[in-house]
Amino acid sequence: MRIHLTLKHLLLSILLLVLLLLGLLAQEYRLFGRAWFNVQQWQHAAKWQEGSIWLSDYQVEIEAKPIAGLDDDVSALTFDPDRNSLFTVTNDKPQLIELSLEGEILRRIELKGFGDAEAVEYISPGLYVITDERRQRLIKVRVDDTTTALHADQAQQLSLSIGLNGNKGFEGLAYDSAGQRLFVAKERDPLRIYEIHGFPQRDPQQPFAVHVVDDHQRDAGLFVRDLSSLQFDERTGHLLALSDESRLVLELNVDGQPISSLSLLGGRNGLKRSVPQGEGIAMDDQGTLYLVSEPNLFYRFRKSETEAAD
Repeated sequence: MRIHLTLKHLLLSILLLVLLLLGLLAQEYRLFGRAWFNVQQWQHAAKWQEGSIWLSDYQVEIEAKPIAGLDDDVSALTFDPDRNSLFTVTNDKPQLIELSLEGEILRRIELKGFGDAEAVEYISPGLYVITDERRQRLIKVRVDDTTTALHADQAQQLSLSIGLNGNKGFEGLAYDSAGQRLFVAKERDPLRIYEIHGFPQRDPQQPFAVHVVDDHQRDAGLFVRDLSSLQFDERTGHLLALSDESRLVLELNVDGQPISSLSLLGGRNGLKRSVPQGEGIAMDDQGTLYLVSEPNLFYRFRKSETEAAD
């Protein structure tokens, strides 16, 4: 009888331990928050879909196309509406790379003194911002048809040094041209999206003044493990956030609330295989989504013609 009770207590203890570990694992991977979001997305689909990007309607049309001619991993992505092309950066051998909308290299620009270049964002014709992740620098650069190299020491810079944490620094950029806000994503530990006002400085005749906005409530509602890239949609005022570890793209409305998502898992949104390591996302002026992933893979997602027409 005593042996039976001891065995029963042991089995109960093991069961409780397993449940505790499963709970911790679910919390680590934000499974509770993600499940609750899926329920809300289903309940409010008709309401949230109106006036949104609605990522659920996107399907992949170019999947895991190798970017030919690169032996270094790309990071980040931005769309240049003036050139109708994309820009990305490499960080081991720092370069600014221009890509076609088909994922082919158009040109390379050497980056000198940029440290760990991790993100690039189009601001206005010929004007971009590049991040140095480890040192948390934002570097304003100008690019034209003749540019072959960029020197960080010759460019305007802003160092923030917010929560310095090695290579878990500034991973993504997005720009709101109407509001003149630069969104900066800190990868994790802690995960943050900062809004920078006053950089890059548009009018050199005006005093240089920078204001940083930190929305803890919005960031706490992001049920993803990390942030790899951002994209601001001028048409809706919504922000897209890419998470590599969660294999997910989230659409955040003007209040910072997640309202739609694009899964990067195999079998979802037309993908045959999961996106291995999403590093950059961009959207063109037609609403087409572009994504780059290590090791140098290019993706393009588009809404079906029926959905786009609606």
